[in-house]
Amino acid sequence: MNKKPVYWVGSSKQDLSSFPQPVKDVVGFALHQAQVGEKHEAAKPLKGFGGAGVLEIIEDHDGETYRAVYTVKFQNAVYVLHAFQKKSRKGIKTPQSDIDLIRESLKAAEKDSKAELKSKETSNAKRP
Repeated sequence: MNKKPVYWVGSSKQDLSSFPQPVKDVVGFALHQAQVGEKHEAAKPLKGFGGAGVLEIIEDHDGETYRAVYTVKFQNAVYVLHAFQKKSRKGIKTPQSDIDLIRESLKAAEKDSKAELKSKETSNAKRP
């Protein structure tokens, strides 16, 4: 099976790099599994995004909660849309500002995926 590349949208890679190492290890392994078409046991569909194409990994460490959101909707790559530390102590709901950022990142990923696939079609076309 081909391993899909991981593309980082916006500041997601930089944000993830600030997480504690045990959290980075879990997210890294989950992304590796996504690259080969599998799903990590901690990966759950993010509500409000229409199915299992947008997944969220929630990992607790030292009393703090960290989240990484990625999509497997596109055939060319796994896109990491957002990585953040949950600030609120109340409830499990993802803050609206983070949902908005994830939506923007998903649009950017879709645009990138379409452009990459179109580029591959053009480069694979037979020349006269």
